[in-house]
Amino acid sequence: MPETMERAQQAIARVKENTAKVLVGKEEVVTLLLAAIAAQGHVLLEDVPGTGKTLLARTLAASMDLSFGRIQFTPDLLPGDVTGIHYFHQGEGDFVFREGPVFSNLLLADEINRATPRTQSALLECMAEKQVTVDGETRPLEDPFLVIATQNPVETIGCFPLPEAQLDRFLMKIRMGRMSLAEEKQMIDRYIQDEPLQEITPVTSAEEIRELRSCCREVYVHADLRDYIARLLQETRNRRRDETDVSESAVSGVSPRGTLALLRAAQGYALVQGRDFVVPEDIKAVAVPVLAHRFLSEEMTDQEKTQKVRDLLHTVPVPTEDWGRR
Repeated sequence: MPETMERAQQAIARVKENTAKVLVGKEEVVTLLLAAIAAQGHVLLEDVPGTGKTLLARTLAASMDLSFGRIQFTPDLLPGDVTGIHYFHQGEGDFVFREGPVFSNLLLADEINRATPRTQSALLECMAEKQVTVDGETRPLEDPFLVIATQNPVETIGCFPLPEAQLDRFLMKIRMGRMSLAEEKQMIDRYIQDEPLQEITPVTSAEEIRELRSCCREVYVHADLRDYIARLLQETRNRRRDETDVSESAVSGVSPRGTLALLRAAQGYALVQGRDFVVPEDIKAVAVPVLAHRFLSEEMTDQEKTQKVRDLLHTVPVPTEDWGRR
């Protein structure tokens, strides 16, 4: 294994250990988030309030020594509040640009579905092209740049559902999940006197994160697994004639961007697991968070979309092979 990849995996292990000091029982969520970071993707965290979404984002930023920006999305938020604006500076006698919160390494878009579609769309260029255009002037964003957005799936009053184009920009959509009784008791013991987040110190640098992202592209994907990914995505676009099948409502399935997203996410997941090659289990582990939210259908519920992906994983044959490099 190349030395750079070993350093990347050591950095991942340090971040995991640091995060476990703050959050209890979220190992798989953290693994998926780190895989997304390695794959240069953005993440949508969806769950009810109080499950640790904001805490997780702040812990990651503190562990990685990244500049942190936060936007509390509300119905009256304007696009300029996200990207920045030009204003007249009396001292200089000219218009100057005041950067918005997007000019950071890690941006927390809290309750993103509370903002109007016009304001939500201000993030499209940032997420897809890592740049901001204001008044005809384009400015690059910092590298690395990651958006972690949160939303509450239960509350709908005063909310604006994310359009398909916005959802497709997120590499993964992850639920925080419930805590077990043992995990909840452990959380009480940990927080009864202390505030662990305040004690977190950086364990990686922005340069190491850039190296991690570079290593992710070097993770080997066997030709048979590339074919497996392509067949999975082709199957999402196959329409059934049986009207009772929920897949009939998935009119256009998952876009080609989803194909590349699944590839990159599998590479990132393999890297986080300590390997420099992808195995079928990596693809299966990221398939639901990468693909479920990409079905273009208003008729399918989130549960139906998730089940659709799980059904595909059971129906599309998995190739058997030695997946390491030859």
